[in-house]
Amino acid sequence: AGRDATRAFATGDFTQAGLVDDISALSPGEMLAIQSWLSFYRHSYHPVGKLVGRFYDENGAPTEALRQAEAAIEEALKLKAENEQRKQQFPPCNSEWSSAKGSRFWCSKQSGGVNRDWAGVPRKLYRPGSRESHCVCVRTTGPPWGQVGSSEHSDRGDLDNPHLEEYDGCHPLAQQCAL
Repeated sequence: AGRDATRAFATGDFTQAGLVDDISALSPGEMLAIQSWLSFYRHSYHPVGKLVGRFYDENGAPTEALRQAEAAIEEALKLKAENEQRKQQFPPCNSEWSSAKGSRFWCSKQSGGVNRDWAGVPRKLYRPGSRESHCVCVRTTGPPWGQVGSSEHSDRGDLDNPHLEEYDGCHPLAQQCAL
């Protein structure tokens, strides 16, 4: 009681070193964990006061640290929304691996936990500035993402996205690929 251990709710570090109020270096995901924790407590408990320290001054007024934390949470929420939108555009592939058969990637109308009316084809998706890729399902017909009402397109869905690459040895329109 009377001690702010906000950081521990995001990191899971409930040791003496982790029970601190400094959240300045937390990742966006960890800031979302704090936001979730705050939301739960605001919904489930009646506030009885404010702890004087990093986030509230002796008059109960918010500090600059609280404003920075709120801004970091807003940024994390924006990143989460962008990631959800990207997942709708490029749902993750289904995949399996075995020592006998190697890797297999495939797309279905539910792959990646994203229900949709198209299955798509597996492609490597590269994020700008990264050499790492991951398998996503790509729409093969209609307008590119974000151009739904446009009639000026090549009816190739998102196949022409510059961040995508075909898997070597796989047919360009196959819904599954074995490597």
